[in-house]
Parts: sequence; C-alpha cells; structure tokens
Amino acid sequence: MHPLLVHRRGLAACLLAAALAGTALAALLGRQGPVDFAWALAWALPLSTVLSFVALSLYHLCRSQPFGAGRWPRALAARIAAVLLLGGAALALAAGWNAAGLALGRPAGLVTMTPATWGLLLLANLILLTLSVLAHDLLLAVESAQASATREAEARLLARDMELQLLRLQIDPHFLFNSLNSISALTSFDPAGARQMSIDLAQFFRQTLALAGRERIRLEDELDLIGHYLAIERQRLGDKLRSAIDAPPETLAGLLPPLTLQPLVENALKHGLRALDEGGLVQIHALVRDGWLHLAVRNPVPAEPSREPGMGQGLRHLRERLAAQYRDRARVSWGATREGFAVEISIPFENETP
Repeated sequence: MHPLLVHRRGLAACLLAAALAGTALAALLGRQGPVDFAWALAWALPLSTVLSFVALSLYHLCRSQPFGAGRWPRALAARIAAVLLLGGAALALAAGWNAAGLALGRPAGLVTMTPATWGLLLLANLILLTLSVLAHDLLLAVESAQASATREAEARLLARDMELQLLRLQIDPHFLFNSLNSISALTSFDPAGARQMSIDLAQFFRQTLALAGRERIRLEDELDLIGHYLAIERQRLGDKLRSAIDAPPETLAGLLPPLTLQPLVENALKHGLRALDEGGLVQIHALVRDGWLHLAVRNPVPAEPSREPGMGQGLRHLRERLAAQYRDRARVSWGATREGFAVEISIPFENETP
C-alpha cells in the first residue's frame, strides 16, 4: 500500500488535494469559454479524484524498478512508458466522463472542450505524472536512507551487546579459574606446557579485545583466535578434544563479523564434547561458492541432550546479529545430524580491498 494511504490523515490529504485540483480545473475551464461552473465542477471533481490515485500508483512502479548500477536504462524506460500510457488513459477517461453529459441531454457533454483545451489537459496530465514519478523516487530514496540508518543502528546495538557479552566472558570466573588451575597443575610436571598455556590464554584475551572493536574481520583472524581457544581447552581435556579445520586459502580473506565462529566452538565443547567420556571431533568447514561464504561447525553430542536454561539463545542471537548486518542475505541454520549437531552459516563473500 502507498505510504500516504496507510493513515486516515494521508487519505484525507489526498482527497483534499484532488478536490482543490478539480476546483482549479473547473475554474480554468470557466475562463476558457462560456462553461457553466457547476457542470464543470461535476466533471472535474470525480476526474481529479480518480487521477490522483492513478498518480499514486506510480509509487509501486518506482519501487519495483529502482535505479541502480546497470538497471537505470530499464528503470527510465519503464517510467517514460508509464507516464505516456497513463497520460493517454487519463485523457481517454476524461473524454469518456465528459461524454456522460450526452445522457443528460447536453449536446457537447458535461462541458464544452476545444482541441486546444484537450491538448493543454494532456500536457498537464503528463507534467503531473512526471512530477509524481520524481516525488516517488525521492520518497523511496529517503526511505532507503532511513532503512540503512536503522540497519546501521541495529548492527551497532547488537555489536555493542556482543562486546558486553565478550567482556562478561573475559571475566567469567569458571573459564578463567579452570584455565589458571590447569596452568598451576602443569607447572609441577610440565613447565613447558604451563608456559605455552599461559601464552595461549594471554593471546586469546588480547585478540578477543582487539577483534571485538572491529565491524568485520578476516576469517583467518577468527580461526587464529579459535586456535588459541582450542589450545587452552586441549590442555584441560587432553585427547578427548580433537579438532579439524578445513578452510581453503581462498576463504581466509573473507570478511565476517567478529566472533561469529568462536562462540559456536565454545558451545560445541560445553554442550557436546565435555559430556562425552570418549570426547570427540570438532569440525570447522569454510567454502566459497557463487559469491557466498559458507561456514559450518559440527560436533558430537550426548544421546540425551542438555536441558540447561538458555539453550539456543546464543544461536538466535547470532542469527539476529547477521540479519542486522546482512538483512535477508544471511542464512543461519542448525540441527541434529548423524554425527551429532551442526550449525551452518551463509553470508555474502566480501574481502578487504588493497
């Protein structure tokens, strides 16, 4: 529906404008020759009302045929054709409505029109329809700018929310305590392992802080962060934790929001491997195909899934984050597989320009 007609005020404004235009047209006809103003008004008011809604219909044409790279010739041709077609149809409608006066016993119709007057009426219709097209294009441009600003605000809000969650993660006493406890235990029989775990822990926190403040990061940076996280967890879980990352070189430069995959890997350990006595394999796959970056995280899960409160909240939050940045161009899906559980993500493939 046309934005002007959504509210009663818009509809009232449209009808008022049509009434004023019809009155002006009737007055103009009275100045052109001996025309009875009442008959001219009876002809002009219904006509101007119908034509006002015809002009508003151009909104849908402008919306369906937007100007853009490589599309402007088609969009321009559609607008020109619509203006000419509607201008001619409006003139035919005016002639038909004027002929209704014959049924009322008026030999020349409701009003007497000369060829010059018909020409001026056609020209006026074409000018008004052209102005309608320009006004609708301007309206759509404003709507697009407002929608972009709204999406940017949503993305910033979600990014800020994610940053706060990261800060809570960074001071999570369980993660930090378990890591420090593992380092303490390693110092007595594996000093080199304790030193390496300390380096991985410091690097993980350092990278988390650095990446969280950026809008997009390379997949390579995300995987590097995951590598430090897995190294820390591998010191705690030992052989229970196995990982495999399949990311061809062409995928590493792909851009994605920071910490898109790391929380998925964390969930894979928290709700999957840690509850399995034999552990399991966490798999990360990346693929570029047809202009899309496809990502997947797969992991085994217990036969009886966890019923902890808040399960799935992180996945829904991830879907909202990607939707705020990519709108309907991002896809996030998850569910059970034969091997356990999988989360799959598809976003447009973008890389940093040199």
